[in-house]
Amino acid sequence: MKLSIFIPTLNEEIGLREILPRIISLNPHQILVSDGNSKDRTRDIAQASGVEVYCQRKKGIRHAYIEAWPLLKGDWVVTLSPDGNCVPEDIPRLVDKITKGNHDMVIASRYYGGQKSEDDDIITGFGNWLFTKTVNCLFRGNYTDVMGIFRIYRKNLFYELGLDQESPYRLSETLFQTTVGIEPLLSVRALSYGKKVSEIGSPEPPRLGGERKLQIFRWGAAYYTQFWMEFLFHKKNRPSPQESFS
Repeated sequence: MKLSIFIPTLNEEIGLREILPRIISLNPHQILVSDGNSKDRTRDIAQASGVEVYCQRKKGIRHAYIEAWPLLKGDWVVTLSPDGNCVPEDIPRLVDKITKGNHDMVIASRYYGGQKSEDDDIITGFGNWLFTKTVNCLFRGNYTDVMGIFRIYRKNLFYELGLDQESPYRLSETLFQTTVGIEPLLSVRALSYGKKVSEIGSPEPPRLGGERKLQIFRWGAAYYTQFWMEFLFHKKNRPSPQESFS
């Protein structure tokens, strides 16, 4: 399979210096780093490593995806954070799971099979639990982690689910004056559109460096609004319970 690794970054030179050699050693077809105009040496480190680098034009994490996605050459894409929270050595397990199970998406869950997050605090731990329970209830899923970035999916799934469109983000981002990521909507629409999804367990180590970008309350409120908007107004091919999840 032609596999691309996509890494959105913003001021992550410490983590990127550590994880890039580990990813390169896996010899994927492509590694693409999207840089959101970092003030540190993130871009220099990526370029010195010989990987492809895209310089993001519009501010906000989801625009890193929207702008850089056409540059991805693989049929399958692994997305992960550059801060050390994701374990690159679990990429082959993601590949194995998605190919043998003929899945559209497989999430490296921080909570599946006894795994845990060492980066969670009380607020983020509760938030991840609440969001996952809400999505499972509204969209008849069996997720243990709807929020995590570390996952593999078909490149074209990004467009099939309309993740490149402005409409599913507009209301929540306007209400809470922020720009959200794509992973929660990806988790929701994969179920809503009847795609075949699954999970593996992968621990979340402490971050290696850089500043945490999470806007806990604004992002939390925006995502929760997005879930209910999807449930009430974007009914696609709502599957029967357990149909999409395996």
